[in-house]
Amino acid sequence: MSESPPPPFGRIGWIDITVPDAESLRDFYSALVGWRHEAVDMGGYDDYAMVPEHGDGPAAGICFLKGVNDTMPSAVWLPYITVPDLVQCMETCLALGGTIVADRRDTGGYVVIRDPAGAVAALWQPQ
Repeated sequence: MSESPPPPFGRIGWIDITVPDAESLRDFYSALVGWRHEAVDMGGYDDYAMVPEHGDGPAAGICFLKGVNDTMPSAVWLPYITVPDLVQCMETCLALGGTIVADRRDTGGYVVIRDPAGAVAALWQPQ
């Protein structure tokens, strides 16, 4: 995720997409909207932080559907909503009829949820 300061809580703090062929999708968005890419070492392969041509930092991530991302929703842009207390938000999600799709508290301070309507999003507690 971006190294810049996180936005206030309740905002979209990051967005990424996980696909089987991240390199092809990286090249697609580079040609389509002018993003350049920065490799993100995933221990044996690279995911990509995508940077706008005149941007001061990454705008999005394009990730391979493997390794730590093997349980992530595939082929959909995933927004990361900033929250002040990840554990509390997880409990509230479940109480309100949502589900936890991918539990990542130990590796990145976020979880992926599915809301009662079926849409997925991540809850991210910036460090």
